[in-house]
Amino acid sequence: MSVMAMEDTEVQEPWLTLGGHKVISRLIVGIEQYSSPAMVRQVLETTGSQIFITTVDLETDRPSLLLSDLADELPMDQYLWIGTTSFARSAESAVRTAYVLRDRYGIEILKLDIRDDENRPDNKATVEVAAKLIEEGITLLPFILPDVADAQALAGLGCVALRIMASPVASGRGLPEPEEIRRVIENVDLPIVVEGGIGTARHVVLAMEIGAAAVLVNAALVQARQPLVMAAAMKSAVVAGRLAYLAGSMPGDEVPSAPTMKVS
Repeated sequence: MSVMAMEDTEVQEPWLTLGGHKVISRLIVGIEQYSSPAMVRQVLETTGSQIFITTVDLETDRPSLLLSDLADELPMDQYLWIGTTSFARSAESAVRTAYVLRDRYGIEILKLDIRDDENRPDNKATVEVAAKLIEEGITLLPFILPDVADAQALAGLGCVALRIMASPVASGRGLPEPEEIRRVIENVDLPIVVEGGIGTARHVVLAMEIGAAAVLVNAALVQARQPLVMAAAMKSAVVAGRLAYLAGSMPGDEVPSAPTMKVS
């Protein structure tokens, strides 16, 4: 197979099926931090992301952006809608958010986020809530710290993919412990999405080089001086990293290490 053919195959082959939709793009973008529906449209178009993520803040009882405003900008039926519990700070709040998204908006595919007071994933609570929601027929992509045992537990429950935190959300620190993420990738038979702390294109390349199926970015685009230029860079980085993973690194080119990230 020629290099061009391989690149075309990697760009066109689905890596995940959700709700009957084949997900091809390996770049997922969050939209919670945007206030402009027009910017949301431009970011989704530039990145090529097929997934539209929405949520509700139970404190204000409204979506992250007004869906009526977004509908004026976006061909909403062309995107796979999934919900997120990213505002949840407890298991109870995450479950309530899941029910609101399902009952009010018909969303049954969920980015399950339960974060502690330091805005880090609460693995224990996530496993417990995942068991409850999956039993009720909700499809889950949970967000956890890189722990093989917890990842295997979630895979055993029937999650369709896992999202692994690289570094604190919105920190821009990238992947200070890539080997921890690689261990999860190698020991769990599910697509792994890397997110959290992804600040620039080189972080995306590294995530894909160690075998991630996809990456999710948010703050890196919002906080860039030119968000749409960064969005284009991230899209190219996903392809470059994926091809480098398939090619295999030359001997001696090991994943760079960094000081241990404190997670206690």
